[in-house]
Amino acid sequence: MRILVVEDEQDLNNVICNKLRASGYSVDSCLNGEDALDYIRVGRYDGVLMDIMLPKINGFEVVKMIRAEGDRTPVLFLTARDTVEDIVHGLDIGGNDYLIKPFSFEELLARIRVITRNKDQGYASVHTLADLKVDSAARTVYRGDREIELSPKEFALLEYMIINKGKVLSREAIEDHIYDVDYEGGSNVVNVYIRFLRRKIDEPFEKKLIHTVRGSGYVLKEE
Repeated sequence: MRILVVEDEQDLNNVICNKLRASGYSVDSCLNGEDALDYIRVGRYDGVLMDIMLPKINGFEVVKMIRAEGDRTPVLFLTARDTVEDIVHGLDIGGNDYLIKPFSFEELLARIRVITRNKDQGYASVHTLADLKVDSAARTVYRGDREIELSPKEFALLEYMIINKGKVLSREAIEDHIYDVDYEGGSNVVNVYIRFLRRKIDEPFEKKLIHTVRGSGYVLKEE
């Protein structure tokens, strides 16, 4: 999943981004509300972590503006402003959740899982195809009774493919979904991670699930 972190304290911004990346998320970040608007309008995010007291445009105003434009990207406010009035106002203008600083990173991850799975009513935590099972909440992968260990990036790729099982995904679509905005493409990194996945998901098993569609991309499906 792709997350935008909007936090003007550079050190805290860096800590949040690094921890999210270590947990398998693709992360972009900025330090003020004006840049946040640009990122949200141009990018496609599964969720936004939004400070309130931001330079240029505050977080409340950013959310009011994107909601007025019809953007329903889930927003989790991260702030030291803990009055009931602030919390109610943030939720009333279109925020999806509100987390008071300081917070534990484990709680932040749990809140992110909630707002991103509520983004779409069709979301399911557990995705299956044949004997493959991917649990997005527990971040586990099984083929049959065998648990398969994946790196965060491998998990992000497999999760994206199984959510879109049966659909041909271009390399560009995969790059856009699981890599940061600074990623420039032009390399074979997607091919490399597909190869890593095949070694773990397909090669030890008779039934192959990851297929190449020549000239188009890749698809996760039963033959």
